[in-house]
Amino acid sequence: MTQSACPYQLRQCVWEITLACCFRCAHCGSGGGKARENELSTAECLDIAGQLAALGCERVNLIGGEVFMRRDWYEVSAAIVDAGMLLCIISNGWTFTPELCRTLRTLAIESVAISLDGPPDLHDRLRQPGSFERAERAVHTLVAAGIPTSIITTLNSASAYRLPQMYELVHDWGIFAWQLQSCSPMGNAAKMDVGWAYDFRLPMDFVASMHGKAPFAIMTADNIGYFRGDEAIMRGGSWQQPRIFPGCAAGLSVVGIDSVGNVKGCESLYDPRFFEGNLRERSLADIWNDPASFAYNRGFTPELLTGACASCEMGSRCAGGCRSYNHFTHGKLYESPACVRRGEPE
Repeated sequence: MTQSACPYQLRQCVWEITLACCFRCAHCGSGGGKARENELSTAECLDIAGQLAALGCERVNLIGGEVFMRRDWYEVSAAIVDAGMLLCIISNGWTFTPELCRTLRTLAIESVAISLDGPPDLHDRLRQPGSFERAERAVHTLVAAGIPTSIITTLNSASAYRLPQMYELVHDWGIFAWQLQSCSPMGNAAKMDVGWAYDFRLPMDFVASMHGKAPFAIMTADNIGYFRGDEAIMRGGSWQQPRIFPGCAAGLSVVGIDSVGNVKGCESLYDPRFFEGNLRERSLADIWNDPASFAYNRGFTPELLTGACASCEMGSRCAGGCRSYNHFTHGKLYESPACVRRGEPE
């Protein structure tokens, strides 16, 4: 299949450029800490940036590990921006200094997101002592440098109840957005007792209660939902300009790349069975345009839905929710185990 014939337009990439990290967080889905053997070289990363741009990718989210643990992070980041793509970096905030922020400003970066996983006691327990204070300092340093800054919270059974307390801590930090996403049992979270299961109504009720009141957008990520009456505001939209969950975008408009060049529809699909190819063996265009790639999503039909999703009137629209969350929680790709519509009247 040629690029012109491919019906799927790549718009966003989540790229794990290293697995090296200064933390070994209990809930880390990638199991970060030590760099993988034979991670992509600088030259390979620069080539991949060009391949992404050639396919029309609009935004690249760099993740780790910890992005700033990779020595050539700036060179790779600059190549992304110079190729005309928007760049967001997700970080734990441990390494931030005013000098680093001045360097970031030269990139015309779209945004930096700092991970903050609960009030200080909980955040430090999941990561390491002093990490909340360092993350808070990173946010203040970034905001003072004029860099658009958000926070991302990975929720578990302990933190989901403490969102109002977190809001009181962060409401005047000058961030532009706060995203709530759900921990799932993969990587370290599959090995450690982090209490990943909880009632999705908790974050959704919180987002609904704060809509129009907070000085920044508060939203749920694509692995929390779906389609109760206030879906229009759950993803950072408004009643006037709703943002409706369109179904899992893995391999449809989004691609994931790991630090050794494996290509997945979603970087959170940490399972080799979802590898579509490796960029040391095939070009990104060849993988993306291959009719056999991402078959689990590109070949979706409502008949694949199982459980409550099979009879839900919104099933054909949400397609059963987040493939990664579904896979790691109960192994059924086309059935959300925690959807807020389960058991509710239609």
